[in-house]
Amino acid sequence: MPAWVDGKLFFYADSPPRRLMDLFSVKWSTMVLHALYHWPDERARTGELQRSLQGISKKMLFQTLKELEQRGLIARHVYDVVPPKVDYRLTPLGKTFAAPIEQMYQWGLENQAALDEMETHYREAQG
Repeated sequence: MPAWVDGKLFFYADSPPRRLMDLFSVKWSTMVLHALYHWPDERARTGELQRSLQGISKKMLFQTLKELEQRGLIARHVYDVVPPKVDYRLTPLGKTFAAPIEQMYQWGLENQAALDEMETHYREAQG
C-alpha cells in the first residue's frame, strides 16, 4: 500500500498503484483489452485484432495476448479444426479491469483538445 513517511507519499513495489502500472508498461495491453471489450461477439481472432490495432506487429500482438492470458485477463480458445482456429475473449476479471480503461479512453475522446495541447507542449520541449 502507499504509505506516508515524513509527510511524503511513497509507493512501495508491492503497492496496488505500482502493480496496476505494471500492466500499462506493455504498450499494447490496454488497446487489446479495449478492442476485445468492444468486439461484437466478444470473441476475436488474432488476425482480426491485428487489423483493428493499426501499427501492432504480429510478434507484439502475440506477446501481449500471452501476457494478458497469463494474468487471467483474457482467455484463449483453440478449436479442434484444420486449419487451426484460435480466438480470444475477455475473462470476467478482464471485463472488470477493462471498465476503468474505458473511462480513460472516453476521457480522451471527450478531451481531444487537451491531448493536442499536451502533444504540442511535448514537441516544443523536444526542440
